[in-house]
Amino acid sequence: MSEELQQNTQPLIEHLLELRRRTVWAAAGILVCFLGLMPFAQELYSFAAKPLMASLPKDTSMIATDVIAPFFVPVKVTLMAAFLLSLPHTLYQVWAFVAPALYQNEKRLITPLVLSSLTLFVCGMAFAYYLVFPVMFQFLAGVTPSGVSMATDIDKYLSFILGMFVAFGMTFEVPVVVVLLARMGIVSPEQLKAARPYVIVGAFVIAAVVTPPDVISQILLAVPLIVLYEAGLQCCRFVKPVEKETDAPPENQP
Repeated sequence: MSEELQQNTQPLIEHLLELRRRTVWAAAGILVCFLGLMPFAQELYSFAAKPLMASLPKDTSMIATDVIAPFFVPVKVTLMAAFLLSLPHTLYQVWAFVAPALYQNEKRLITPLVLSSLTLFVCGMAFAYYLVFPVMFQFLAGVTPSGVSMATDIDKYLSFILGMFVAFGMTFEVPVVVVLLARMGIVSPEQLKAARPYVIVGAFVIAAVVTPPDVISQILLAVPLIVLYEAGLQCCRFVKPVEKETDAPPENQP
């Protein structure tokens, strides 16, 4: 009994050691990018703050209500940039860890899935930065009551744009999710088409929850979500559900 327990425990320890090694390599990649970008922390923050600064009234600027915020906010922006810059390396480490446990058809699916997900997420962030933020901040600056100075705290501004980046980045992942569901045979294209009315309603509900309470921002999130869902449906026409794997089990399986 003890020999059987030892045989079952040994592969688990090997997997944990491999997981630790891949995690260390991923963290090292982020750290290297972070250290390389630190000299440009102020420029990166200025780039992140540009959409709001362009909409503020003349002779108005953002403020820092926390003593250490002028230092830590640019550092947080730099860390975010380092994470994005090192994301291909991080995804490779994830791939290297899970690849031995995948069948051949699953390996063929993972590579385009990861590349398309990364590309669409970055496109979502760019859409938010270059289109949504200028319109949103211009609207908010225009409805500011008379006698009120629109002086935003830099830490709260960073938290806000990070949330918006995640929201729009995840929204742009909709085609990948739709194609993946069809590819895995979880739902059929006909079922996805039948769900259109619910998707439209859900898009506006999500937009109302995630974005600020102005109609423009909500439309700028809901409409791309609906369009991307339709794009995913069109892609499903060229995707066949994956067949059951009949090959030998993956390597490194106990």
